[in-house]
Amino acid sequence: MDTTTKICAGDVRTASRLIRDLEDKLPQARPRLKNLFVHTGKSFIVGITGSPGAGKSTLTDALIAEFRKHDKTVGVLAVDPTSPFTGGAILGDRVRMLRHAEDDGVFVRSLATRGALGGLSQAAGDAIHVLEAMGKDVIIVETVGIGQQELDIINHAHSVIVVLVPGMGDEIQTMKAGIMEIADVFAVNKADRPGAKQLQTELAALLSATPLAENGWRPPIVSIGNLYEPEGFAAKTAELARKVLEHHDHLIVSGQLAQRMERKALMEVTDALKTSILEPVLARLIASGELSKMTDRVKNRESDPYTEAEAVAKRFMKSGGL
Repeated sequence: MDTTTKICAGDVRTASRLIRDLEDKLPQARPRLKNLFVHTGKSFIVGITGSPGAGKSTLTDALIAEFRKHDKTVGVLAVDPTSPFTGGAILGDRVRMLRHAEDDGVFVRSLATRGALGGLSQAAGDAIHVLEAMGKDVIIVETVGIGQQELDIINHAHSVIVVLVPGMGDEIQTMKAGIMEIADVFAVNKADRPGAKQLQTELAALLSATPLAENGWRPPIVSIGNLYEPEGFAAKTAELARKVLEHHDHLIVSGQLAQRMERKALMEVTDALKTSILEPVLARLIASGELSKMTDRVKNRESDPYTEAEAVAKRFMKSGGL
């Protein structure tokens, strides 16, 4: 069987190999992804984001269990940061999800950011398509611990869970600049800690003061307690899963799901254009040594980056070299 047939049949090894090749940007990976694309677009994609140490991996593990109770197959992409010194990544999120290792209905794959900003890996969008082609009902994308502007998840996910924990400073002030706007559901994790009620009260007050979105959805807040109190923790993570599924239903009824899929497609086309146009140009400039000369001119203030970039663009567009 070819790669497309194997992946559509749920072959984990073939899917993992293709995701690895996409991460490594191997030439043979792109045609295989093209063949898969017609089999994508049917999965419900959930993003989980929040600060480092908020408990995103633990909640992801719990959500997998909840979705499996509803007989939904689940794919997980867990993104870990790459070291700026060694270039390596721990890829340790899967350790927290080992209880699903024997479940054929669950596929967990770690990705390294490899220097990409935005909280995701450069290959995350492509990897999502691979999981979609595998037929996963729900795909959970767990970002790295993010700050205010690393919000790429909104371009990939249909529903976004923002995880907060008490005791991280002025949480609401931190959220104002970006994360508030992308959250469809808030999870106040580790709610047995001091300050949890205050955080939830402040968050509820801020949401109440915010004009209701055009689609009529106000993000619910789910408070989740101690992991080591199994019954309470399970009940709250079940509530979180229900709220996410309610949001999915709301997206369908309100027509917002189609809008989010359009936004996702626009991002994919834009990224593909950058890959098809920018990377070949940069490769030629590097191979010819011209990029190094341009860098020297800018460094020595003999030119500026805008003039250099405009000259390259005009030359390649005129010659048809793109």
